[in-house]
Amino acid sequence: MTAYAYVNLHITNPDSFAAYRERAGDALKKHGGAPLEVSKDSEVIEGAAPAPTVAVILTFPDRAAAKAWIDDPELAEIHALREGSGTSTITLL
Repeated sequence: MTAYAYVNLHITNPDSFAAYRERAGDALKKHGGAPLEVSKDSEVIEGAAPAPTVAVILTFPDRAAAKAWIDDPELAEIHALREGSGTSTITLL
């Protein structure tokens, strides 16, 4: 069953984020993932949390594939680029 992940990014290091973006697509593909929606214009319509700099909905073939992507030791360097670009939260839906 298709799984989705919501990525909430607050970018403070654009250079690290740019390096991440160059490699993120191939990392996702390795586990059957792909971006479904990417927005730099998110708007909080309820609640007090600030809107993210970038919001992304990812799609994976299933929950196991999403977890394999985030836990893949071969992708640790790529995930570190995202983590070094600011703060991020990834929620498996």
